[in-house]
Amino acid sequence: MANGAPQRTGAQQPPPSAPQIQYDNSHTEKKKIIAGSTRKDGKLLDAKTLRRLAQNREAARKSRLRKKAYVQQLETSRIRLQQLEHDLQRARTQGMLLAGCGASGEMSSGAAMFNMDYTNWLEEEGRHVSDLRAGLDAHLIDNNLSSIVDDFITHYDTLFHLKARLAQTDAFHLLTGLWTSPAERCFMWMGGFRPSDLIKIVTPHLDPLTEQQVIRLCSLQQSSQQAEEALWQGFDQLHQFLSATLSSGPLSTDIGADVSNYAGLMDIAIEKISSLENFVRQADHLRRQTLHQLREILTTRQAARCLLAIGEYYRRLRALSSVWATRPRDRALIGNETASPNTVTDLQTIQQSQYAHYSAF
Repeated sequence: MANGAPQRTGAQQPPPSAPQIQYDNSHTEKKKIIAGSTRKDGKLLDAKTLRRLAQNREAARKSRLRKKAYVQQLETSRIRLQQLEHDLQRARTQGMLLAGCGASGEMSSGAAMFNMDYTNWLEEEGRHVSDLRAGLDAHLIDNNLSSIVDDFITHYDTLFHLKARLAQTDAFHLLTGLWTSPAERCFMWMGGFRPSDLIKIVTPHLDPLTEQQVIRLCSLQQSSQQAEEALWQGFDQLHQFLSATLSSGPLSTDIGADVSNYAGLMDIAIEKISSLENFVRQADHLRRQTLHQLREILTTRQAARCLLAIGEYYRRLRALSSVWATRPRDRALIGNETASPNTVTDLQTIQQSQYAHYSAF
């Protein structure tokens, strides 16, 4: 028994203690650190060199970040340039760049920029119309629907701001209406919609109206008509004055023979033409005032239907222009007596739309 006890003691070796394992691990880490701080020849690097290497690594990291940001900026600029080229090409396709051209066939830079801005404005208007339609179909509460309505009115305020900026340099471009479709120009009044006509267009879509609302709408329409007549009288007086000024003076086959008289006529005419900006501004002010007063008179849902009716009406006018421009040319040569059934149907549809403006949507 005495001989067996030592044998058992020698057979069971105690496991390595925890401090010994910790020492081995820390020793390994130290070897790694030392290996990373040595040169290829095995010599240790001093603290200054290590600090310089760390600074170089940080500078390289920042340089990579700056390069990445620069590449992203270039990509954003490239996308923006493509978008501008797309807008310009689309404006050319629609024939909008022909608007505002003078005898030389050139357009002012302000008019060209306005055409592009107006094209973007139309796209944004389409999104507003879709939001209004979706809100009405979903029966949104008034608070949510009111936000959509107010955004739409603000969108029209943006258009009036764009027009006011262009009126300072090229009021002719706005008054001619060549930045709109041909069908829209047929109903244009002093560079935009006629406020009193707009009230007539939207009224059928506002039912039910209270008695107080009917009274206020009638009053708004009457005041709009009076303001329109006052503006048009002033515009007509300007037209007559310019006509009388340009037709006065002796006739001459050689303008150079009477330069002073010719220059005097041009100076007077240009001085009067500068007042066109005021007419455009006052007309747009009346349009803006009418829209905001309609918003005050109507409920939220009525105002939503009102703006939806306006957007849909002008969308259909633009569609009418597109259909007219792309119609088969041989149909234009067919007389009324040989008109096809489809032509008669189209004429009846147009006649009906003149009374009802357009069907309920």
